[in-house]
This record gives sequence, C-alpha cells and structure tokens, in this order.
Amino acid sequence: MPEAILKALSRLAHTVRAFAGGFVHPVAPPAPRLKVGLALGGGFARGLAHVGVIKVLEEEGVPIDFVAGTSVGAVIGAMYCSGVSVREMMELAALVRFRDFARWTVSRFGFCSNDRMAPFLAKLVKCADFEHLKTPLIVTATDFVTGEPALFRSGPLVDAIRASCAYPGMFLPVNVNGRLLIDGLLAYPVPSEPLKQFHADRVISVYLSAHWVSGRGPRHIFDVIGQCFSIAQSKMCSSWQAASDVVLQPDVSGFGYDQFERAPELIAVGERAAREAVPLIKSCLKPAAVAAGAPSRARLAGQPALDVSEANAT
Repeated sequence: MPEAILKALSRLAHTVRAFAGGFVHPVAPPAPRLKVGLALGGGFARGLAHVGVIKVLEEEGVPIDFVAGTSVGAVIGAMYCSGVSVREMMELAALVRFRDFARWTVSRFGFCSNDRMAPFLAKLVKCADFEHLKTPLIVTATDFVTGEPALFRSGPLVDAIRASCAYPGMFLPVNVNGRLLIDGLLAYPVPSEPLKQFHADRVISVYLSAHWVSGRGPRHIFDVIGQCFSIAQSKMCSSWQAASDVVLQPDVSGFGYDQFERAPELIAVGERAAREAVPLIKSCLKPAAVAAGAPSRARLAGQPALDVSEANAT
C-alpha cells in the first residue's frame, strides 16, 4: 500500500479517536466505603440493650468495622467481635444472672469480686485474645492511680474485660501488668473517642442513660455509689458526643441495674432506638455527603440533634 495512503489512514484514525473522546468519559472509580465504628457504653444489665442495636444494624446492612466497649459494652463487644451471632447473644442473655460473674467478698476495696468472670467469659467469647477476633475491638479501663485511660487492643481478653467492668465500690480493682485498673466509665462513659483515634470514619455511639434510684431514694450503698456515678456521667457527655456521628439512647429508665432477668425487654428497647435512627445512620454513611462537606450530625434519641462541627468549636 502506498505510503501516502497509510499516512492518510493514520490521520483519519487519529481524528476519529479525538472526536470520540469528546463524548466518551472515563468511568470514575466508586467512592471508598466509609469505615464504621460502634461505641458501646456501660450500664450493667441495661447493657443488654446493645444486643438489640447490633441486631438492627445487621438487618439493615450497616457495616461494623470496629467496636469499642466500656464495662458491659466491652462484654457485648467481645462477644460480637469473636463471632457470636445475635441469635446466640439473645439466647445467652436470657440465662445470665448477677451471680454468674460476681461473688460477694469481704474486702477494704470492694464488696464483690468479679473473678468468676474469667470462666464466665470463656463460655461467652469464642477466642481468648484480641488478635483472633473477627472484628477489631478496643476495651477501655481507667488507671486507678493516675486516672488516665487504659486502652486494650492486644493480648488476653479476659483481664481487659474484667478491668473494664470493675465498678468502684462494688468490684475490686483488677491488676493488669502491674497497673491497678477500674471501670472504663471514668475515662470513657461511651468510648467514641478511641474509635476516632483509630481512624473510624463514622462512629455510632450507644449511651445508656438512667438513674440508679427511684423517687423513693436509695435502697443500699450500691444505689448511693451508682447514682453518684450516673450524675457524673451525665456531666461528661460533651466530649464523647463530639466524637460521635450518631448517638442512640435506648430508654432504659424503667430497668434496674441488676435486672438481667428482663433481657428480652432490654434487647427490644435497644432495637427500637436503633430502628428509629436507621435513616439518619444511612444518611451519615453516604460518601456523597462527605464529598460535599456536609457536617456530621449526632442525634441523642428524644433530644434535638447536635451539630458536631459546632460542638467541636465550643
């Protein structure tokens, strides 16, 4: 074929490609999925509401990439992260009683020992250490001497959870690696901040706000101690709410801290709170909202929405 014809065909092909390029646009890669952290607060038996929250998140296809737990939130979080199904958690919750993990004792440091929690947790959690969990977990406790937070992300699970559940005055402090530790609620009533520190894009927080006493007053010393901590926790909301994108507050006000026998009702309360918030949760997880620079919104059930961008500015 003559060289002139080859050059002409080459120029024609170049022209066609250039012309087509004006109409054909490259397909943009899908936006990366936002990583979701679930922060579970403390509350003794009331923490069974967490199971209902997880149930709804699973049913609605909301991913849970990280979990952080304080006190009973650490127990529920460890169960979920080790692969215990929601159905199994519901069945186990119906059987749990205070005596299963607590033992009355005589000590200057507390009235109960939670040493029974070691064999108790061995029955509940499907692995012994953080490294074998299916979902990353952060367990929070508080250093009794310094008051600083203690965060557990590796090593044995049992001692970390026992420390996180060592409610002052009720349970003895727990010695872990030479540190005397107590309940994580004093450092993180709801552990949303650790999840942000470890790069969760969105944090769903579950807060179990309820007074320990009725209008008739305290029944015993545990009600006195518990009510004092309940008041203190209510004053500590601003920091963990500011690190939350959605806040769920199941209505556990009608439940006693030790009413484990009401597990089905508590799970249903958590389920209702989560279902109410499903539209908000899904809205927060849209990558388009992030690209547009929309502010994150944290919602405390039954109260006006809190603009996290404003909370951070105050």
